[in-house]
Amino acid sequence: MKTLLTALPAILLFSCGNASSVNTPEAAVSDSTKVTAAEPDSSYWNADTLIDPAEKHFAHLRQLTYGGDNAEAYWDFAGDKLSFQAHVPAWGEQCDQIYVFNPFTDDLRKDPPQKISIDGGRTTCSYFLPGDSLVLFASTHLDSKECPPVPPHVPGGKYVWPIYPSFDIFVTDLKGNIRKRLTDTPGYDAEGTVSPKGDRIVFTSMRNGDLDLYTMNIDGSDVKQITHDLGYDGGAFFSPDGTKLVWRASRPKTPEAINEYKDLLKIGQVMPTQMELFIANADGSDAKQITELGQANWAPYWNPDGKHIIFASNHKAERGFPFTLFMIGTDGQGLEPLTNTDMFDAFPVFSKDGKYLVFSSNRGGKNHETNLFIAEWQ
Repeated sequence: MKTLLTALPAILLFSCGNASSVNTPEAAVSDSTKVTAAEPDSSYWNADTLIDPAEKHFAHLRQLTYGGDNAEAYWDFAGDKLSFQAHVPAWGEQCDQIYVFNPFTDDLRKDPPQKISIDGGRTTCSYFLPGDSLVLFASTHLDSKECPPVPPHVPGGKYVWPIYPSFDIFVTDLKGNIRKRLTDTPGYDAEGTVSPKGDRIVFTSMRNGDLDLYTMNIDGSDVKQITHDLGYDGGAFFSPDGTKLVWRASRPKTPEAINEYKDLLKIGQVMPTQMELFIANADGSDAKQITELGQANWAPYWNPDGKHIIFASNHKAERGFPFTLFMIGTDGQGLEPLTNTDMFDAFPVFSKDGKYLVFSSNRGGKNHETNLFIAEWQ
């Protein structure tokens, strides 16, 4: 476990006043489904040498960021921009902030991306809203403009994630102006993602004492709790047609595991070393566990075919590391390894047309840097 703690990228410590209302015009939702695929030429693919021969689905590879910790990159509805969170000291920040850029035209070696979290605090879990002019993310800035402290190590050196109670979900425009606060309850609210239908947001909240999934309208109204079992339910994403959800969850079963989970929650922490993947209808009904691999299976995302889930896992690691990418059917069958490194690959996200896969990786970096990469999928 200590090996896991020292080897994991720092970004994993945080793994989505009167403001004007957020409007979602019907035209914006319909237009957002018209994905335009970019066609980069051969010079665009600058990291093909970092593709392992076993990574058969990667036709080409480009490194998008250079240095620091960069993760959770999510496509806009049009398919030509990404929002992501990063802690890059060279950009003058002390903790994770939210940025937006075009992965096909912007060169982050030359210019930093557009920062849209401009109010301080720590931020996480960004996602575009329909129309692509607004982005939601979670922030601690109302509690303090300063970055909240990283929690101390728990006894035994076990790896933990902080669950900051000051996280709430906000909507900003692309210049960083906050347009609306979506959550306003005591405790952690974060990890929000948006349905392709443009009508609902799924997020994780501790408002009822446990870390459960909730959904709400795009304007923050009509909040509904959709998971109820003890354990950390988080990292949820809607299926391409908006009818289902996938997420990762811990399910402590033994008295010892339950007590440890509850004791950590009391001090705002979770230990994400035992997680499996679940799918359900968008209202939480008919929930099913689709992995039973052991260790940490997380960062799931839908293949555009709606029949497969891509995710990160360390289930084959003897000491908690490395993390690599896998694909599995929504029926829990056909597990397929996708990447082959001895480091860290996670946060995989397909473009809506399935042509590209964005993910975070240590490959090619220095001192455990975590960078964004985009692969042409085949």
